[in-house]
Amino acid sequence: MLQETITRDQPARRWQDYVVPQCWENFTEEDHAVWDLLFARQVDLLGSRVVSAFFDGIDLLKLSHPGVPDVEGLNAILTPRTGWRTVAVPGLVPDEIFFAMLSERVFPVGNFIRRREQLDYLEAPDCFHDMFGHIPMLAHHDFAEMAEHVGRLGSAAIAAGEGHRAARLYWHSVEFGLAREDGELKILGAGLASSFGEAHFSLENEDVERLPFSVGRAVHTPYKHDAFQPRYLVSASLEETIAEVLELTPEALMAL
Repeated sequence: MLQETITRDQPARRWQDYVVPQCWENFTEEDHAVWDLLFARQVDLLGSRVVSAFFDGIDLLKLSHPGVPDVEGLNAILTPRTGWRTVAVPGLVPDEIFFAMLSERVFPVGNFIRRREQLDYLEAPDCFHDMFGHIPMLAHHDFAEMAEHVGRLGSAAIAAGEGHRAARLYWHSVEFGLAREDGELKILGAGLASSFGEAHFSLENEDVERLPFSVGRAVHTPYKHDAFQPRYLVSASLEETIAEVLELTPEALMAL
């Protein structure tokens, strides 16, 4: 997500204005090789460190197929399952556009992939972060419903001038949340699932804070977008995160 100031004399833009062709045929052999390297490395790292629904989504969507996925092929499986679809964008989109997309079960994915020398860090999210990190969980019916609800909450919060509340909720659940599963600490958020370094860090570093997740705590916990997080919020389970977020109304979000 990207904060972008809209002045009064600028015309309002629709999320469709940010969609571009993926141009899958323009990905080079090197691009596909980078995807395969990132995929293999991350799957090996995650192992049992991620909630089981994540790898269920990997299998359902056939993301282990070599090379960068094309959005049409991905949507052919994802849309009939949960009603979500992916669209290509050239980079970060403004928060109000991003939340509007989520509210309509549309997820933006970058139409580019990092270079080999950028394996461990990329400032703007590329198609690996978007497709590998986010899309598998959108094949999970309840999580898919929660993500749409977060979109509606975000749109309402931005309209009320309180967009930071929804941004923090999104960050500490969908992007960088942790959860317990069968008594073990697991990765939930896409930012962690797609990051080689921070996946390790979030679970193993002894100096970071790991606090119990609640929507109230999420809304009042700032985050860093350019460094590893100093604290992570841990839910009792994936199901509890979903249930708590789905119970949140726009009015309740503004009152927190």
